[in-house]
Amino acid sequence: MNAAAAWDMQGSKDRTAQVKGVHVVHATWCPHCHPTTVEPVRDAAGRLGLSFHDYDIDKPDQEKAADDLVRNHGDWSEDYLIPQVFLEMQDGTIRHVLTGYSEGVELTRRAVANLLNSPYFQGGSTAK
Repeated sequence: MNAAAAWDMQGSKDRTAQVKGVHVVHATWCPHCHPTTVEPVRDAAGRLGLSFHDYDIDKPDQEKAADDLVRNHGDWSEDYLIPQVFLEMQDGTIRHVLTGYSEGVELTRRAVANLLNSPYFQGGSTAK
């Protein structure tokens, strides 16, 4: 996660109300993705009434959308890291909030826990 996103998560306690949906770029074979990121993020989104969108980079019908999301809003390179998590805000903007850590699954797990404990995932949302 970049410094701006980390700083921003410390802000307003009303962040959940600003979130409309969650987007996750992943692959089924990736231990940083399953069960480390996709399932906990999906469950939190469901609990808060947020839309959830996942993009498997190994499915041809989802690969282009995943690549476009990462290219336009995430940590892009030709061989980008997964998972990557994005929040879709009520105003339509997309915020990149997490990239998995290649150094170890435990680091990714901690980053996911920190994200889920951030103001973005606390409280409730009127978004559907």
